[in-house]
Amino acid sequence: MAMRTPRFDPAVIEPHKQFLKQLSERGQLVESARFTDGTGGAYFLTAENLDAARELAFADPVHTTGSSELTIYEWEPTTPQ
Repeated sequence: MAMRTPRFDPAVIEPHKQFLKQLSERGQLVESARFTDGTGGAYFLTAENLDAARELAFADPVHTTGSSELTIYEWEPTTPQ
């Protein structure tokens, strides 16, 4: 999850979109969406492990610029039986 900080700069949106596009092109982005209340957004990515996921996410321009605070969760999808 990426939650906007008081330092959020709208100029980071385009670099963030390019970051997500690169993840998608590498087959690592599963889904992404913004929160309709404008507070941030979330994306699902695939990685070898939690540390690798953190490394990927923390390279996101919304994080590196201080525009958003990232919280990384390990997620294990289940298939209904």
